Amino acid sequence: MAKKSKKQQQPGGTPATVALTAAGVEFTVHAYEHDPSHPSYGEEAAEAMGVSPDRVFKTLVADVDGELTVAVVPVAGSLDLKALASAVGGKRAAMADPAAAERSSGYVRGGISPLGQRKRLRTVLDASASAHTTVCVSAGRRGLEVELAPEDLAKLTDAVLAPVGRV
Repeated sequence: MAKKSKKQQQPGGTPATVALTAAGVEFTVHAYEHDPSHPSYGEEAAEAMGVSPDRVFKTLVADVDGELTVAVVPVAGSLDLKALASAVGGKRAAMADPAAAERSSGYVRGGISPLGQRKRLRTVLDASASAHTTVCVSAGRRGLEVELAPEDLAKLTDAVLAPVGRV
């Protein structure tokens, strides 16, 4: 009879949900049927879950002065690259090459989670997150979101809170 390893993921688990479980953080997983033809992963998630788009956050990877940096901003808006650079003491920011973002995070585009990434990167969480009791971010694959307190998200990712999103 085979023994189950304590590190073994539960069926359907992702590195993000495993990290949350290991940290003992309260969270809720929301699964929905991903539509590949939908123009926006984040807006699709908000619609599918019936959650306001200002509570659903997308995870973007940017290059700040040659260093990959994660920005977590509401799906209803966009990332202010200048504000992101400023938040981490940088001068210039640009969106990272998608292949570099996938390699670094271990996730595919549209399913990149700020949690459980292969390589831990500097992270900036948009300050608007603190206005909500809970926020939703990708759980590590398309069609899977995790809802948790913004304080827990910030703590687990060592995020800086700064106004980096724009409407």
